[in-house]
Amino acid sequence: MAHLIKIGNSQGIRIPQALIKQANLQDREFEIQVVDNGLLITPIKSHRQGWKEQFKNILAAKTEQDFNENHSNLDHSAELPTGEEWEW
Repeated sequence: MAHLIKIGNSQGIRIPQALIKQANLQDREFEIQVVDNGLLITPIKSHRQGWKEQFKNILAAKTEQDFNENHSNLDHSAELPTGEEWEW
């Protein structure tokens, strides 16, 4: 059973840990709506969380793969066309 508790000038709802686990509400943000004779508490879905980073990683990997495929025929030897060697 949940209870109202005083939090400063407001009130909050204390939800038992068992209900939080059962509804998978840990570390989530919520929408609260007034319905008929009560409240409906719904977690906000975050479908696209982390997409930007994942897209950057995929793009970087694809770019490197394309570069390697397009430049695999390059001569990577240390010898110059004149027969001299590069100094590193």
